[in-house]
Amino acid sequence: MSTDRTRPAGRRDQSGPGPRSAPNGPRSTPGGPRSVPPQRSRRLQPHRPLRPHQWFAERLLAVLSGQRPVHWMLGHTIGEAYDQLAELAPSTPLRATHGSRPVLRHCRGAQPATGVVEAFASIAAGDRVRAMAFRLEQGADQRWRCAAVELGGERLTADASGCR
Repeated sequence: MSTDRTRPAGRRDQSGPGPRSAPNGPRSTPGGPRSVPPQRSRRLQPHRPLRPHQWFAERLLAVLSGQRPVHWMLGHTIGEAYDQLAELAPSTPLRATHGSRPVLRHCRGAQPATGVVEAFASIAAGDRVRAMAFRLEQGADQRWRCAAVELGGERLTADASGCR
């Protein structure tokens, strides 16, 4: 065990703690040799919850890339949107290419009417980038649900797949 009380046991370097000030104050004098410039850290920034369109973009990406099963969207879709996803998910249109997992690059939304959000997102997987657009509608219970999805110019509907 180390007999030096300024260093933890097993520490071999010769630097010790900087000069101490008040219990809650800084450990070194401003501009002093041990002064560290302030850094921005994600851990120190307050957590900002995802907006509905960002949350849905992540969920749609997970289903259409095969990372999650379609039933994960059950209760988060209205109309034929769930059936459309159930038809498309097995083909995993946003699957990983060349070993790189698809990620959400950008997601933006617009509110053309109260209780409606139309959003678009870009999805990157390796050197490939795809576009995804979707519509969210807010129900009487104040929950957002996906009502329509389009992917890279292909409309993901029952009409486009030949079913009615």
